[in-house]
Amino acid sequence: MRSMAARLGEQLAWAARLDVDGVPTHHEALICGMGGSGIGGDFAAALADVEGRRVGVHKSYGIPGWAKAAPPLVVAVSYSGNTEETLSAVEEAVGVGAPVVAVTSGGALADVARTRGLALVTVPGGLQPRAALGYLLGSILEVLSGAGILSDPTDALEEAASLVTSLSGPDGAAEGLARDLAERLDGRIVAVYGSVGLTAPVAQRWKTQINENAKWPAWWALLPELDHNEIVGWSGRPDLSRRVGVVALVDRDDPERVSARLRLTEEVTAGQVEWVGEVYAQGESPLARMMSLVAVGDLVSLELARLAGVDPVPVDVIENLKRRLDEET
Repeated sequence: MRSMAARLGEQLAWAARLDVDGVPTHHEALICGMGGSGIGGDFAAALADVEGRRVGVHKSYGIPGWAKAAPPLVVAVSYSGNTEETLSAVEEAVGVGAPVVAVTSGGALADVARTRGLALVTVPGGLQPRAALGYLLGSILEVLSGAGILSDPTDALEEAASLVTSLSGPDGAAEGLARDLAERLDGRIVAVYGSVGLTAPVAQRWKTQINENAKWPAWWALLPELDHNEIVGWSGRPDLSRRVGVVALVDRDDPERVSARLRLTEEVTAGQVEWVGEVYAQGESPLARMMSLVAVGDLVSLELARLAGVDPVPVDVIENLKRRLDEET
């Protein structure tokens, strides 16, 4: 898994060279996908917001009601190609006449795309879905650009690729930071704090990587909303809250009031919960800044796995659940 994480920069560079054909022009998109495949939709939605465009994200069966009434461009993302929720989204989207683009390494989704004549982007296979973010997100951005929804992502992908390689490549500069954070988080449930905007999907990514790679409990929450509820929860059960470690993700474009809230939130809760550290985004483009935080989070999750003595690759409980679902069909 460490070698997979080190290839994030290569994946982003691959996407920068990607030529996407057959994408219909549209004014709005809906990204459908689950887990490590679907998280790319959350990143794309945040980047679309920066450009003043709207991209929806759907993580369930079928498509939402609004998409049936006014069909958007549906981008179905499944790394394996066999995610049942995503396949059902394709069937429903086709049924209401929505244009569909499939992003996958193969499987049933690729077969459906070829059979139905849907636009298809094939990414390299052989990885865990959560280790293919560069391929999947880069493909989504290229599709959205081809549809006229987002600007050309090539320069941002190239910057992100170079930056991520310097952070998480073989001699990555983020190794020391990740090790320090993981050692302070060892034995604690992890809470990852971001804010509405670019750090929101990254906080979610940190949480899910810690879950899957380290087999470790974690959650994520966002400013300013967490200041209206979550901070109260630290005071009632100190025996529980002191077993939590908070990591905050910070971007230079965080609104001034959000930055003030982060500082004051730490001050008023510091005696109740352990604030482990803040991680600051690097880079110029919004994509590069997001990916810099992703690179650190991936390494933190792997360091936590090492400290726990667990293999980060298998996700047996997910596979077991899928088998049991299959038995009930």
